[in-house]
Amino acid sequence: MDSSIATLISILCERVDTLRASGNLTEALHAANAAVEKSQQSLNTDLDRIDAFASSLEIRAKIHRELGNFEAAREDYRHAIDQLDHRPDRLDQIGRLHAGLGAAYDGLGSTERAVVCWEKAIGFFERANPPLEMDIATLSNNLGFLKKSAGDIDGAETYFLKALEILHARFGPRHEETAAISNNLGALYQHCGFFEQAREMHMMALEARRELLGEEHADTAQSHNNLALALLSTGDRAWARRHFEKALTGFESLGLEYAEDLKSVAANYCEFLHSEGEDALADVIAGRVRDLLGSDPESVSETTPV
Repeated sequence: MDSSIATLISILCERVDTLRASGNLTEALHAANAAVEKSQQSLNTDLDRIDAFASSLEIRAKIHRELGNFEAAREDYRHAIDQLDHRPDRLDQIGRLHAGLGAAYDGLGSTERAVVCWEKAIGFFERANPPLEMDIATLSNNLGFLKKSAGDIDGAETYFLKALEILHARFGPRHEETAAISNNLGALYQHCGFFEQAREMHMMALEARRELLGEEHADTAQSHNNLALALLSTGDRAWARRHFEKALTGFESLGLEYAEDLKSVAANYCEFLHSEGEDALADVIAGRVRDLLGSDPESVSETTPV
């Protein structure tokens, strides 16, 4: 590729990054359009020119996704994938493009197509040298959620476990990302009625979050609530009570930004208290939350995991 053209495309791509970083996505899209246009004008069979065109399409697709233009993002990702087809030297980029295409389909509500794209992306990331393990873990977590939503429990477990294996090996048990996957697995096991496994996963998540984040953090409060629900399922009611209390106190200290989480925890705790015959205390807690949030009585009446 002519060096002056390559320089211009590079300048335009750097401008896209600068505009994105400043939050000016509209102007970033214009700069990305210019980069795509220039790289397309110089396109021929030269691999450097093909790579520049595919990369500019990838950059523009990301801007479209951030703007919610999922149809346009999908077309850019598909076009870029076509440019790099059968290129073993670009496995990492082809994987990224399939991952982005999956995200575009997910934004369009086409979850089955998102699953196909993310599974393809994992295949490319696994074939890269070295394998792109963190990208694999991220997509495995995404696929775990989609499989769970589709009722494919075995598939969801497989992908959550793949993510946990990678993160545990890379970071160990005391890491935020490992804790997040442990929490996701705990929620899956709780949903399926595997209560002992749910309890252990939520215990692992809580231990890590307490150590890393402290008690006054939303993730820690979430883990207290989720562990409390698992403990109820394994018959540890006194211990569950203590964790409900900690979850409630945690979300109360975090302010109105976490209003929905606080209402969910309060609903869980109040239902537990009613089952223990402590109706008066349940009413006190419900009233306390309503006063804090200005909520109506029905807002804390349902049992909902965070």
